[in-house]
Amino acid sequence: MIPINEFLVFALASLIMVLSPGPNMIYLISRSLSQGRQAGIISLFGVICGFLFHILMVSFGLTAIFFAVPYAFVIVKFLGVGYLLYLAYNTIRSGGTKIFDTDRSLKKDKPFKLFNIGLLTNVLNPKMALFYLSFFPQFIKPEYGSILGQSFQLGIMQIIISFSINFLIVISAAKMAGWFAKNPLWVRVQKWFMASVLTGLAVKIAFAKAK
Repeated sequence: MIPINEFLVFALASLIMVLSPGPNMIYLISRSLSQGRQAGIISLFGVICGFLFHILMVSFGLTAIFFAVPYAFVIVKFLGVGYLLYLAYNTIRSGGTKIFDTDRSLKKDKPFKLFNIGLLTNVLNPKMALFYLSFFPQFIKPEYGSILGQSFQLGIMQIIISFSINFLIVISAAKMAGWFAKNPLWVRVQKWFMASVLTGLAVKIAFAKAK
């Protein structure tokens, strides 16, 4: 069982991640603006199922690796350090402040297609799998019990937070798009803030002492 203090740190990190502008947020805002809130919500369910897919793959993958390869846990954690630092660098390096010039001209699609687009947007994104593979191990420790059980705990928490925030994004898409357009400085601020969070998480892994 993951200690409550580390679980809360993970929840806070997950909240910061979902609040950071990215492809999912942009897609959901665009779909909601072009086809209405119902279409945005259906698309959101597809996105969440994509998260679930990656969480299941990473959870079973981590469990298999940790049991099959000696010292794999340490290796995976330090690979995570490198990947998180890479994400931090790319966050700052990415140019532009108009990432929320969302596409309002998306054609109207049927519910099944909306769900599939949201699902495939996540499932076919290899960066999502790499992110989870680097993010989860810093909160998972063999001494806390089942690796698989810990992964599911973290995954469920991440999905709940992602769904809640993205649902609010969908129902307030028009206001959010307008606010982002009027406040381009916020995009720059969030980039540096996000990079700082990712770097902090990487440092936390690097200096964590194995028990």
